[in-house]
Amino acid sequence: MHTKLSVNLNKVALVRNSRDTTIPSVTEAARTVIAAGAQGITVHPRPDQRHIRPQDVEDLARLLTAPEYRDIEFNIEGNPFAGPEANGFPGFMALVAANKPAQCTLVPDDPGQLTSDHGWNLIGESNRLTPIVQQLQEAGIRVSLFMDPVPKQIELAAQLGVERIEFYTGPYADAYGKHDDILSQFVSAGQLARKLGLAINAGHDLNLENLDTFCRSVPDVAEVSIGHAIVSDALWSGLGPTVRRYREILDRIPA
Repeated sequence: MHTKLSVNLNKVALVRNSRDTTIPSVTEAARTVIAAGAQGITVHPRPDQRHIRPQDVEDLARLLTAPEYRDIEFNIEGNPFAGPEANGFPGFMALVAANKPAQCTLVPDDPGQLTSDHGWNLIGESNRLTPIVQQLQEAGIRVSLFMDPVPKQIELAAQLGVERIEFYTGPYADAYGKHDDILSQFVSAGQLARKLGLAINAGHDLNLENLDTFCRSVPDVAEVSIGHAIVSDALWSGLGPTVRRYREILDRIPA
């Protein structure tokens, strides 16, 4: 099966939030990217509501229950320890429980981070994550952990019993075309993950230039989540055509 494309809509919400308006519409963006070939929708609601808001999560969950979208996966990512805020953020786990995505990607980001920039250190967090993983799985939600390509950490992820990991690909993107040793770390970590029964997702700074190499090199990438690059490219090419370009790259890679 070819690698699936899940489009992250955070940047669409960020543009909307720059004014007191409903434009651009996050749900209309979802319809557009799905029509162009996206097989999933990703959002990362943060406690400060800088981009995706709880209402967006609810609207997207409702949209994706439509019969024509039954094959489109909804992925909510974020820090499971982010609790309720006075601004109306209900807490990450409460938001996930209320909207029941197909997949929940757990990310160790702090409230003040500009963007996610590292994977879990499970040596210190496994015990805290165990009941969270169990809670999500009991609700029928697939669990993915945001991870760096570190063998010991991959082993601990497998011991937690999650179904997937999502490689944080920022370092690969930064080194693309300059340091091949970074890619080799992802290749070996991916081989270990597959050996341990973990499916592989990937995301962060993947783009039209580096996506093909990553997905051809790392074994059996099930899904990539891309947002910033897609929205940036769409400023010149349009959202639908841009998504189709990304899908064409993935479709050319042997399954």
